[in-house]
Amino acid sequence: MSMDLLGFFGVVLLAYLLPGPDFLVVVRAATHGRAEGRAAALGAQSGLVVHMAAAVLGLSVLAARSAAVFQSIKLLGAAYLIYLGVRSLITARRARCRLAETPPHEKRVKSVLPSGGGTAPDGRRRSFTQGFLTNVLNPKAALFFLSVLPQFVDTSSGTTTQQILLLGAADIAIGVVYWCAIVAVAGRARVLLARPRSQRRWDIVSGWLFIGIGSAVAASA
Repeated sequence: MSMDLLGFFGVVLLAYLLPGPDFLVVVRAATHGRAEGRAAALGAQSGLVVHMAAAVLGLSVLAARSAAVFQSIKLLGAAYLIYLGVRSLITARRARCRLAETPPHEKRVKSVLPSGGGTAPDGRRRSFTQGFLTNVLNPKAALFFLSVLPQFVDTSSGTTTQQILLLGAADIAIGVVYWCAIVAVAGRARVLLARPRSQRRWDIVSGWLFIGIGSAVAASA
């Protein structure tokens, strides 16, 4: 079995370094707490496991060859991103109302609950679900396994399935390391976002980013 692992690692790193929906979901979750950030990252990588399994089973080929299936996946992903954006904007609006009702002397010492807040297990579960659905409903992730992985597989060896599994596992492992670093960096920003006004502004920015990305995906469908 002969594979260009160096070239593969380079392509994977480049793919991770180009921010996309997964990046936004993980960073936003991490600013609410490192545990939530790690949960979102785990969800995104779990989505990759689904894509890898689909590639091995040939389901990605079916989705790519069937325009209706591919477009449906694409539109579902776009709708989910827009949903996350609208939800974030609603959270920001509610935070604004709470700020308006809070006495001035309390604003200096009281911080609002991060958007999507609740008990810690609920927050982690929600972040994991968002990371998972964002990745699973992203057709680009499926196309990566369908079109990029085969470029680094030696078909003459007769171990195509094993090679796809190995490369897919390497991709997921690289992502785990990458997301751990991103969560650590984004987690530091939580101190800045602990202020109610800063948190609200971040919810507004991330909300419009989600809506923008989702709209772009839908427009290209």
